[in-house]
Amino acid sequence: MLDVRRLQVLRAVVSSGSISAAARNLGYTPSAISQQLSTLEREAGVALLERVGRGVRPTPAGALLSQHAEVVFAQLSKAESELADLKAGRTGRLAIRYFATAGAALVPPAVAALRAEYPGVRLDLRLLEPGDALPQVENGEADVAIVVFAGHYSNPGVELHHLFDDPYRVALPKGHPLARKRVVDLADLADDPWINNEGVPGPCRDVLMAACGAAGFVPNFVMECEDYATAQGFVAAGLGISVVPVLGLGAPQPGAVIRRIRNPEPIRPIHAAVATRSRDQPALRHLLKVLKDIKSDIAA
Repeated sequence: MLDVRRLQVLRAVVSSGSISAAARNLGYTPSAISQQLSTLEREAGVALLERVGRGVRPTPAGALLSQHAEVVFAQLSKAESELADLKAGRTGRLAIRYFATAGAALVPPAVAALRAEYPGVRLDLRLLEPGDALPQVENGEADVAIVVFAGHYSNPGVELHHLFDDPYRVALPKGHPLARKRVVDLADLADDPWINNEGVPGPCRDVLMAACGAAGFVPNFVMECEDYATAQGFVAAGLGISVVPVLGLGAPQPGAVIRRIRNPEPIRPIHAAVATRSRDQPALRHLLKVLKDIKSDIAA
């Protein structure tokens, strides 16, 4: 295989028209240039230069190799530039996973800020259930996932970055006796009919059930629905109460009121689960910064 550095020497000689000029341009001695050219001619098996007066000119083979050398160096320069962009985080791919309520309120402004700062980074965004996103970071399918996670976690391939705590609120029919209060004790909801707003068991349901257990009761779920907005619609119709995280409240439902909860206040911790292999990507570091910057507005 032809040596790229020797092709560079050939190109410099052909461009300048002399060995001494090429030596000055490349910072070599004329004898070093001559040695490189001799070796290249042996590799090519054909003469590449011929003497013309005090200078040299390429043979047809030398002209051919010089032209190819120009293409090679242009591609190498492009490769170096693209590699520098990749290392600096200006290009590449970032796989982000998130759950529905984070997608509605947290992810859009964060992604908009990321695109503004790193427009060359391709984003792979996917909505998953709260309990399904973390495994994708663990198995390498995703670089970062917005997850609900409470408790201890240990995995050398994943780092958990706490973003904020998302407290629950109770949605009550306007005519409910507790609607007059600003803050409701969780135990006071023990005898109410509950509308379950979690489609599947998972970390969000676990947080709520643990809080109810601490208050000394198990919720009496009389109705099941798939999302927070539908649950609040049932509440507004007077069919029961529902406990909803702040991220999931959305627009107020006519006929329903939202009140704080205490003793205890159910809280779901929101984390960014980051793949250790991806943590040094500038675009990912910027995303984490943006997520933490906007968390106060959402959690207020």
